[in-house]
Amino acid sequence: MNATAPRTASHLHAVTPDDAVRQARVHLAAANRLAVHDGLEEGIDNHFTMVVPGTTDRFLVLPFGLHWSEARASDLIVFNEQGEILEGRGSLELSALSIHAPLHRITGAKVVLHTHQTWALALNMLEDNRLLPGSQTAAFLAKNIAYDDGYTGLAAELSEGERLAGIIGDKHVLFMKNHGVVTVGDTVAQAYRRLYRLERVCKAQLLAMATGKPLALLSDEMVAKVDKPNPNDSHPRAEREALYFAAMMRVLDRTNPGYAD
Repeated sequence: MNATAPRTASHLHAVTPDDAVRQARVHLAAANRLAVHDGLEEGIDNHFTMVVPGTTDRFLVLPFGLHWSEARASDLIVFNEQGEILEGRGSLELSALSIHAPLHRITGAKVVLHTHQTWALALNMLEDNRLLPGSQTAAFLAKNIAYDDGYTGLAAELSEGERLAGIIGDKHVLFMKNHGVVTVGDTVAQAYRRLYRLERVCKAQLLAMATGKPLALLSDEMVAKVDKPNPNDSHPRAEREALYFAAMMRVLDRTNPGYAD
């Protein structure tokens, strides 16, 4: 795939089985760079992982020590839940293994994104860290968040990922109090769009709270109405996710090319 070629949503759909691993690598590398573009990363820390297409127990991740802004498809290593590096060169950071491998195995998520992004973390530093349905975008997320209110320290054992998997269940987002957030998805596009939108709604909520004035929240009925898929939508959610990620890859093609190498 030419990193500088114009991209459309077809790049995320028209994929043969032989291309699936290649696309997974390109998209995951792009997501790492996009996190820098969107201010969601911490340099070399935190982790984005994806199940290697065609497998259930092998995972792609950027090797520890590379800055997210320099991620390339060819840099990604493949590891398993035993912590073995099966493909590629570089080291696997312990918390990537401890958190991500069990989350993939237990929840069935194809993609797991974990960050300490600023505004979501700021909300998770509050005693009451619940995301409130104060906007249309928040309505898409609020009912799909699980909350881990018991920080246990640095993740060093698979049991921590198993604990987190038990909390997130079938939700799309995990709030980790005093720690950060996780989003999961079937595709990189889906999981990353959730992560990006989450940061924006957390920022909006904290800014609104900072005014000291009462918040106008949407009712449960309105949240359900907004969150319910519309069969007559001209652009269903999966297509919106694909179009969004394709657009952001074109942004990278202009501003930080090379992720597809």
